Amino acid sequence: MKPSDPPPPADPHDPPGSAVTPAPDAGATPAAERIASGSGLVRRFGRVPRWVHWSTAALMGCCLLTGATLYLPQLARLVGRRQLVETVHLYTGLALPVPMLAAAASADYRRNLRALNRFTAADRAWLRASLRFGSWRRAAARTRIAAGVGKFNAGQKLFAAFAAGGALVMLGTGVIMQWGAGPLGPIPVGYRTGATFVHDLLAYGLFFGVVGHLWMAAHDPVARVGMRTGMVPGWWAAREHPAWSPAAAVPSRPAPTGEITSPDGASDGISRCATRSPR
Repeated sequence: MKPSDPPPPADPHDPPGSAVTPAPDAGATPAAERIASGSGLVRRFGRVPRWVHWSTAALMGCCLLTGATLYLPQLARLVGRRQLVETVHLYTGLALPVPMLAAAASADYRRNLRALNRFTAADRAWLRASLRFGSWRRAAARTRIAAGVGKFNAGQKLFAAFAAGGALVMLGTGVIMQWGAGPLGPIPVGYRTGATFVHDLLAYGLFFGVVGHLWMAAHDPVARVGMRTGMVPGWWAAREHPAWSPAAAVPSRPAPTGEITSPDGASDGISRCATRSPR
């Protein structure tokens, strides 16, 4: 069963869209029991965390694309206008920490940061389970320690730390590369050469990290909907993040098309194939 697959229907003769949330395991946390007993949707992300996520993603994507154009001769010849590309790369890099700094005034955003910054024993167990060889063994090990997974699992916490730290290092090295020979110093050539090396090497790391992040998101449509609309099904929250205690359950009426709808009646975008019970 994939992470985005709903629980099977209570009866084989039930219609495809009538999946029910299974009862939590004996070792489930009280939060998981409360989610599992509720119906409809739960709020996973507020407006500010989603705005920060998409703004940072846009800036990071622009930095990676313009940086690749400046670094690779084939792309540079194809795109041309190197001075314009350099200007766009410079200012998008300087703007990269702005969404996170601006959102620091939001209590909801700060709560998410605190959840991301706490690395627990359950997270270490989750990582050990993820390093097992064989998909079946990894799935079995994760199932045994799933009850301790909170709002974010260990992989999400590590990626968030790597992306935030990498963005700060890229900003610092980029400033040295841009202004190290003039207003800032001049900074010795050895430091500027080292900044260039770190900047280029970390760019590769961020590129592969973003690709891995997109690959994981592509395999979990419910998580994508949660980041786009802020709402996720209760059964998904109880199964994937049982130790997370959402603020409130949001009841929803079933949609005739097999889609999950938000409280205002708009479709959350989870298609029929994501909510249909496996046959």
